[in-house]
Amino acid sequence: MPFKKVVVAGGGVLGSQIAFQCAVKGFDVTIWLRSEGSIARCKPKLAKNKEAYLNAVEDMKKGIIVRGLYDGTGFNLAIADKLISQIENASLSIKLETDLKKAVEDCDILIESMAENKEDKIAFYKTVAPLLPEKTVIVTNSSTMLPSTFAKFTGRPEKYLSLHFANEIWKNNTAEIMGQEKTEKKYYDEVVEFASGIGMEPLKLHKEKNGYILNSMLVPFLFSALDLYATGVSDPETIDKTWVMGTGAPAGPFHIMDVVGLQTVYNIVMMYVKIPSFLAPYHFKEMAKLVKKMLDEGKTGRGAGEGFFKY
Repeated sequence: MPFKKVVVAGGGVLGSQIAFQCAVKGFDVTIWLRSEGSIARCKPKLAKNKEAYLNAVEDMKKGIIVRGLYDGTGFNLAIADKLISQIENASLSIKLETDLKKAVEDCDILIESMAENKEDKIAFYKTVAPLLPEKTVIVTNSSTMLPSTFAKFTGRPEKYLSLHFANEIWKNNTAEIMGQEKTEKKYYDEVVEFASGIGMEPLKLHKEKNGYILNSMLVPFLFSALDLYATGVSDPETIDKTWVMGTGAPAGPFHIMDVVGLQTVYNIVMMYVKIPSFLAPYHFKEMAKLVKKMLDEGKTGRGAGEGFFKY
């Protein structure tokens, strides 16, 4: 394994999960955050991750498979105790840093997990590029943007690609890996190995695709549900009930959006609001207005205790 020190840029829902998963698997992990306020918001997320991981171990004792934590056979109490120790150590070992230069010292892999805002990502890459060691591989966890959009700003396009995780990565342990035309195979393969090393199932894409595999299917599904609500056709509870009862799925689209976080949902919707209404497949402006109102009211999703539903 060529990577030892992992730096995660951004401590949001997925950023905090990625960092915690890497720490549980024994990597040296630092989360870079913009401010002390960002640190204050990140700490409760890490605490919730710890609780979720410990609960997952208890589930495994009951025979429930949690693939991101243990995918072997013969699970027993000794393995459970070892996992609990790894989780406890992870919660103590993750470093939170606002000094970007200090954060990326001796960094082997930098995982950019910032909000879905093109300009902010470009600004970050321009700032971090001259600070990175020569060896550092950069991956983006962007849900919707192509790595080729940002490659030239990283200062190392040959070492730049996408590594995209699903939410609740200890359970939904997929890692979609997508290069761009200048990504060298050596570094692509190293990222595949790294993904396996942190308990993920590497899913290799053969070419660039907005939304990868998962979100190419998921985003239109969520848009359809949000459009039904924004246009007054139905409400989140009924829409989710329809989906769950009609398909046997464990959760509906609005519960999924609450888990993902409504800031992420809003950022993705905003990418489409400029499409003329006569061409747009959904009512994007109405959808954006609805989600923005919820954000302004502090209803940002499950992590905040309320989104479309209360938790």
